[in-house]
Amino acid sequence: MIDRGRHNVLGIRVDAVDYEAAVERIIDAAKKTRPMAVSALAVHGVMTGVLDRVGRYRLNHLDLVVPDGQPVRWALNCLHGVRLVDRVYGPRLMQKICQRAADEGLPVFLFGSTAAVLGRLSDSLQRRCPGLRIAGVQASRFRRLSQSERDQTIATIRGSGAAITFVGLGCPRQEVWAFEFREALSMPIVAVGAAFDFEAGMVPQAPRFLQDRGLEWLFRLLHEPRRLWRRYLLLNPLYLSLLLLQIARLRAFDPEDTSEPTEELLYG
Repeated sequence: MIDRGRHNVLGIRVDAVDYEAAVERIIDAAKKTRPMAVSALAVHGVMTGVLDRVGRYRLNHLDLVVPDGQPVRWALNCLHGVRLVDRVYGPRLMQKICQRAADEGLPVFLFGSTAAVLGRLSDSLQRRCPGLRIAGVQASRFRRLSQSERDQTIATIRGSGAAITFVGLGCPRQEVWAFEFREALSMPIVAVGAAFDFEAGMVPQAPRFLQDRGLEWLFRLLHEPRRLWRRYLLLNPLYLSLLLLQIARLRAFDPEDTSEPTEELLYG
């Protein structure tokens, strides 16, 4: 089990952990009904914090931020010498958490995406993890929530008996959701993004050899060019450029250079 602390990547604090350490921390919080906000962060997620001081505040106040993308793992290794041998990939992390949750008798709640995706996701997770209890599901409304809808969502999840909530709203909305609902739910909230679509079989995953070489973005771009071209063709080069500046110590990125949110966004 590897847990080598939190480290600064372009002003975003990322945890140098492996799957075992991440799962252990999440399961421990679930057993103790302790609030915990978790994000599996790839380059796009890091850049949402780099370019937005309020977003940076939220990310740096999550309890666990794991290196979902290979370029984020490489940055940790290069900048801080943590010697991580693998990333902590959101879809695989969700699978591992669900297997432990099944073994420990901890029900899970699935929030986000569409009813069709949630149905297929539930079936897939229960096939993959025999004994897993899905306490409930709630599809996204794809808009901001009213205060009453927020309260209803909290009551639904808490009343379901869930011990862990997985959120799939896309980045950065799911990180905002985890940040804002953390205290009210008092359980691990794990933002895993595209893991919902991947596990449900709605979107194809990149072959392992592309994932290992940090080229998953290219596979996804080829499959969804109209939706993803700005994310990958603009943000990836900017990430690399800024990272080289941090490595060369030509620019400092201060994790404390943030702006505290002045209102809740209440995505759902």
